[in-house]
Amino acid sequence: MWTPVLPDGHAPLYERLVSAIDHDMRAGVLSDGERLPPQRELAFRLGVSVGSVTRAYAEAERRGLLSAHVGRGSFVRVQADPLRDVPTRERGMVIAQDRGTVDLRCNTPPPVSLVGSLNAALAELAARGVLEPALQYVQGAGLPAVREAAALWLDRQFGLQVTAGDLVQCNGGQHALALVFSSLCRPGDTVLCESSTFYGARMAAEHFGIAMRGVAMDAEGLSPEALDRAAAETRARLLFTVPTLHNPTSRTMSIQRRKEIAEVARARDLLILEDDAYYSYSGKPPQIARFAPERTIYLASLSKGVCPGFRLAFLVLPQLFPVERMLRGVRALGYCPPALGGLVFSQWVADGRVDAIMADVRREASERFTMAQAALGTAMASPGGPCSPHVWLPLSPLAAEQVAARALRGGVELTPPDASTVSNDADSGLRLCLGAPDDRASLAMALSVVSEALVRREELACEGVV
Repeated sequence: MWTPVLPDGHAPLYERLVSAIDHDMRAGVLSDGERLPPQRELAFRLGVSVGSVTRAYAEAERRGLLSAHVGRGSFVRVQADPLRDVPTRERGMVIAQDRGTVDLRCNTPPPVSLVGSLNAALAELAARGVLEPALQYVQGAGLPAVREAAALWLDRQFGLQVTAGDLVQCNGGQHALALVFSSLCRPGDTVLCESSTFYGARMAAEHFGIAMRGVAMDAEGLSPEALDRAAAETRARLLFTVPTLHNPTSRTMSIQRRKEIAEVARARDLLILEDDAYYSYSGKPPQIARFAPERTIYLASLSKGVCPGFRLAFLVLPQLFPVERMLRGVRALGYCPPALGGLVFSQWVADGRVDAIMADVRREASERFTMAQAALGTAMASPGGPCSPHVWLPLSPLAAEQVAARALRGGVELTPPDASTVSNDADSGLRLCLGAPDDRASLAMALSVVSEALVRREELACEGVV
């Protein structure tokens, strides 16, 4: 049976497998109508995950390279008719595909108009003659004016009273994660986190040779008892957590749970890196940093609630924290934070525009969340807040792979089911990022495709086909 040779490169595994299918079709290794190996068999032969093969087959079918038939398999199709072999009820999915792929993978704030606010801020900064730092290296923890604005913003929007001297300006939340991991951990160290976690944290840890140990979750998020056991077993010194609208499951810790996590961290001498990226969408519960200020590094970013393009985030460091260690990391990973976006942000804080922008973002997010509720119904887990920029569909691993593959055939890209998984007991399912589509019409189409994929999967399950 056919066993492809995957091309080298940095492209995702599934894309390289699609390239191998296309290459072997053109080279005559695969002939028209030939049946490809079952997904699990090919995954075993290549030593890769079934999810990667499933996604590759789905993408190859979307490109017209393959024809999939439930119960029979996937077959090579050189001359593809987009509607051939597609049941009438599914043609809308193919037509949607022809309109272009809708990407629900990137967790970005819903689009609102920012150009006018940007132009106004630049004009005001120029009139005040304070744009010169944007052309120079910024030394240390960031521009004083930017950190002072951040302290005001954290007070107004997050309810945290900090001083500018407590803050380190970073090049976005991902840079902040990399900065903390690389400054506090050595290769081979263990960082504790939820059993499913933010993919960017996984990527940063892997890059620095750091192991992530997933800790069991319940309906409120991270389990204190499981955290205590994991800390005792690993002797880890750092916990990374997303306690508010957790990514990917959208769960939010209660106040009592936050206090319990703080107590475990204190008893086990854990530092906490609290990523509060989604705080502005929530009911604004008090942060873990309020219950364990002496051991919590608090991360607030503009990327999820204001403007991702600024690449601007702030770390709030505990008192008596060795700041110089963090500043060496700033220099090593980027030398200095960018100034222009920070200066615009400082102007927006001064004139109140940042509050208005965040309100606009929340309104649009709320509208999109209502659309998701209407389209997905009980298939969607209830988030721990009045709305969320991402929603979670609890599904078994196999069902998640099947729904994601079917959605991809309909022109909707979803985050791979195992992208956030850290441990075997992690909740399985699919995350949908509602802010990623350019407009509500595109989101409505995407939600319709996902809903249809869920319904069709249930029908096939009832028929005993899957």
